[in-house]
Amino acid sequence: MKTFATIRFYYGSAVISFIAAGIMVPLLLISKKSRSWILHYFNKLIMILLGGKIVQHGELDKSVDIVISNHQGIIDIIALEASQNIDFQWVAKKQLFDTPWFGFLLKLPNMIEVDRENKSGLIKLLTNVKETIQNDKERVIAIFPEGTRTNKQTLLPFKGGTRIVAEKLGLTIQPIVITNSKRLLNEHNRTAHSATVHITYLEQPFKVSKDNKGWYEEVRQKMQKCIDEEEKKYKRER
Repeated sequence: MKTFATIRFYYGSAVISFIAAGIMVPLLLISKKSRSWILHYFNKLIMILLGGKIVQHGELDKSVDIVISNHQGIIDIIALEASQNIDFQWVAKKQLFDTPWFGFLLKLPNMIEVDRENKSGLIKLLTNVKETIQNDKERVIAIFPEGTRTNKQTLLPFKGGTRIVAEKLGLTIQPIVITNSKRLLNEHNRTAHSATVHITYLEQPFKVSKDNKGWYEEVRQKMQKCIDEEEKKYKRER
């Protein structure tokens, strides 16, 4: 069974690579105005070809400025893009922008680049987010506050950048929890299975206030509680 799951992982990786580099990038080069439709349609196709389904709990309020989510791997992004036909602007580290071919999936749709090794990276992040909020009302910013992928059930400590930007700009936030995505494609142990990815919108959006000093940790605790409940009740790992 492990051998089959490993073969399936490489099949899934090949599907993602082919559709991303061979179809999505050329289409984005031809028509940047259709970026939301391109990303939605072809990520939905990837989910089907990988044997994945999506179940959504709650609703995404499209008036939010930013959504924050836990992060296991590439399926988190694919599933969210596949489930919502809206224009997400992902925040990603600079190294991903520099990767061959896949970097174009970030550059062409004008995603936000973060250089963690540069002291001016936070200022640039703040500037880019502010520009989007002011000039592109249709876009919803999406970020993983843990800052990296993990295969653990416990959330990593949230990076400070998201909190600083949210407080400086007074952003409206909606937290999301994604579970079972690494069952579909596990980049840590290189296995894959048919699976249903669950996307849970935790609550109504809230506007960040500097007066509530503990809001960031409160969000993390609510997300962790949801992760723990899904694992306990339904055996869905995050």
